[in-house]
Amino acid sequence: MATTLLTPAALPAPVAAKPAVRQDPVLVRAGLIAAGLAFLGLFLVLPLIAVFANALSAGFAAYWAAIRQPEALSAVRLTLIAALVAVPLNVAFGLAASWCIARFDFAGKGLLLTLIDVPFTVSPVISGMLFVLLFGAQGVFGDWLMNHNVKIVFAVPGIVLATIFVTFPFVARELIPTMQALGSDEEQAALTLGASGWRTFFRITLPNIKWSLLYGVILCNARAMGEFGAVSVVSGHIRGLTNTMPLYVEILYNDYQFAPAFAIASLLAMLALVTLVAKSIVEWKSDLAAASAGEAGDH
Repeated sequence: MATTLLTPAALPAPVAAKPAVRQDPVLVRAGLIAAGLAFLGLFLVLPLIAVFANALSAGFAAYWAAIRQPEALSAVRLTLIAALVAVPLNVAFGLAASWCIARFDFAGKGLLLTLIDVPFTVSPVISGMLFVLLFGAQGVFGDWLMNHNVKIVFAVPGIVLATIFVTFPFVARELIPTMQALGSDEEQAALTLGASGWRTFFRITLPNIKWSLLYGVILCNARAMGEFGAVSVVSGHIRGLTNTMPLYVEILYNDYQFAPAFAIASLLAMLALVTLVAKSIVEWKSDLAAASAGEAGDH
């Protein structure tokens, strides 16, 4: 009877044991879920309910009248102007900064990354004070601005500058890790095949980073419309001229006009809810795109 020798290559591969999945006790899971729901209810749901309840406490007619006040419309208009200027400029800066940092090595790269994070580390009030020290009547450029009849502080330009400053990291900080993770192989291939730089950007780079870009734009816009500290310092609180929506809410509340104050605050709350929904949609679309790309890579 012949015997067959099994070589190491012919031996069956050992089956790796699947790691045991840890199951926490039911009481632990239920307690954690209850704690999370309680936290969300106490610090998110109840404040939102309180805002809308107080806004409508005097009836819908009073609510609508408070929103249609000239000073309220001026605050809404100024808030939109600040956001419409700040967001596109920050998109342009974020694209340029992320491209530069992700695609090139240069002296001062670490310093540039640090400077991008400055608005995250400096108090918004201090940010506003910086503009006062630069462009105020007693500031560095104060005499020149007064001689040429140019107003920045306590005027719309100061509000826009403060808004740009506190929001410019958002788009860049979303794009930098995405572009670093993507690498430049596809772009190099397109350039090698004769595509121009702009064509490569619009056909290769932009589709790959679109979800991160949209995410950054949403966060930037939300911060621009809700900014209080920096804008408060440079605005001067001139009614009907330099009050954004958050500043106008403060003025109404300090004047004991609670229903109108909560009416304007409800607009900001609705903005927050829309931002949250848009953020969730972008995250969902981004996850779907990543899953589709992973499945394509497997095949």
